[in-house]
Amino acid sequence: MSVGQAASQPRFGSENVRDMLRHGLITAVFCCLIAIALTITDGGGWAAHLVYSLSIGIISWLFIDTSRLLLTGHRDIRWPHGGWGYVLVAIGVTIGFLGGNLIGDAWTGAPAFDFMDLSGHKLATGVVITVATTIGMCFFFYSLGKSKHLQSQIDLAQRDATEARLKLLETQLEPHMLFNTLANLRVLITIDPPRAVAMLDRLNSYLRATLSGSRALSHPLSTEFDRLGDYLALMSVRMGDRLHYTLELPEDLRDTPVPPLLLQPLVENSIRHGLEPQVEGGRIVVRAHRDASRLVIEVSDTGVGLDAATAVPSSTPSSTQDSSGFGVAQVRERLATVYGERGRMSLAPAPGGGTCATLSFPLPA
Repeated sequence: MSVGQAASQPRFGSENVRDMLRHGLITAVFCCLIAIALTITDGGGWAAHLVYSLSIGIISWLFIDTSRLLLTGHRDIRWPHGGWGYVLVAIGVTIGFLGGNLIGDAWTGAPAFDFMDLSGHKLATGVVITVATTIGMCFFFYSLGKSKHLQSQIDLAQRDATEARLKLLETQLEPHMLFNTLANLRVLITIDPPRAVAMLDRLNSYLRATLSGSRALSHPLSTEFDRLGDYLALMSVRMGDRLHYTLELPEDLRDTPVPPLLLQPLVENSIRHGLEPQVEGGRIVVRAHRDASRLVIEVSDTGVGLDAATAVPSSTPSSTQDSSGFGVAQVRERLATVYGERGRMSLAPAPGGGTCATLSFPLPA
């Protein structure tokens, strides 16, 4: 009667049983309506029409719905292929008609197989009503099941597209960070070889932790903060006392799932466009907190400020201009890909100078 669920769904799993019970309830309602219609048109007692109608409908429903699950096994489509579906409906109609009429005759006290009398209209009327109703109900349930199956395929395709998009964004972010670090390392090699070696060791540790991690679409917020700690330690080698940082993560938010590399681009921007332009450097603070049912993460710095950071001289190469907004754009895109309109990001001047980037998205239920 319907199109089934995923291939791993057992024949009589909870979801299939719920579908069967829903089909049975709808069938019973249709049988009641048929009994009312017959009472109005043909007269007679409503109770007798109800017994006949319910008996025929329930037997047909049980046979067809149970048989389709037994025949389809663990297939993706819970309906027999080809002509087997028509054979199943025909057998279900026959069994339902014969069995239901026998039950009805027994309940009303009529002779057994009285409905087979060809001289009257009872046989023709019963057959027409049974066939038309059963075929109509089968088509109705099949259409509902097919719609549900197609919707599940659409949802699966959308999830696959989202996964692919996140993977693409991640592969864009990691080389961007790596190129920036290698450029800084090149400068340190010539002016401060010991610090260059220390920075190379930190980079090696950071890449080992990053590459050994899984390519999952999300990881705990504590892992994201650990990555930030590794990255900031790496940057501290290059900037020395000019860089100070604080990471604040409440214990109850440590296991909250977030997309990988969500915060690092913002921290990288804070360093490159906020702290590095200042001779004295500055401080970066990354803190997470709960706001009702949403997670809020703030990345603030004491750098040159939003206006100064975004003001690029006209003589600056176009590649540098493009990279200045790379991290912010990627974070916005990752939020939109994972959370849609529920994910928000804002950039604003921080109290006392500098810039504050605020991310907000729903906590998992």
